[in-house]
Amino acid sequence: MPSKPIDTSPYTVEYPTLTPPIAWPDIFGDDHPVELEIGSGKGLFLTNAATANPGHNFFGIEMAKKYAHKAAERVAKQGLANVRVLPGDALLFMAKYVPPASLRAAHVYFPDPWWKARHKKRRVFAEPLVLDLERALEPGGDLHVVTDVEEYFGVIRALMATHPRFKIQPEPVVRTPEHENDYLTNFERKYRIEGRPIYRSHYRLG
Repeated sequence: MPSKPIDTSPYTVEYPTLTPPIAWPDIFGDDHPVELEIGSGKGLFLTNAATANPGHNFFGIEMAKKYAHKAAERVAKQGLANVRVLPGDALLFMAKYVPPASLRAAHVYFPDPWWKARHKKRRVFAEPLVLDLERALEPGGDLHVVTDVEEYFGVIRALMATHPRFKIQPEPVVRTPEHENDYLTNFERKYRIEGRPIYRSHYRLG
């Protein structure tokens, strides 16, 4: 007998239902601090972080609809009322929908490096995103960035250095995973098992 489809509707947000600027309490039903992940993939970070921090709300944006659906299924299976997933363009959402000073933290993990020179303009981590993060984070809010691409990491560090309100923080402590899901993302799990170097930065908005 086929398994019953998982109802992801309580955990999914769609652009047609949104009117900019949004109000986070309308999304989550409470006024808890909000953390946003850009490029949430299959939702490993969202589920781990939401489970560990039930007093925070977590909003994930994923361009690939199939992965956004997988993330929402993962959230639904765990019944995490403090998570929402949006399939779509994170840059559009940041620019038009997120109110000023409304995010406690933002997370950008393993963004697509767009290897070919002519495609690098598609990289999500560029000046427009940093300007929107500077506007959307509350004073004292945190930005966490992780990539396995050294060149991209250098570009990110150089870009962030031109925004003095972002103060770089001590390097994050990397724990030894205790089980197969005890990783930041699925990419981190894959790359750490392969022994690849991973580059991490943490910034705080002054």
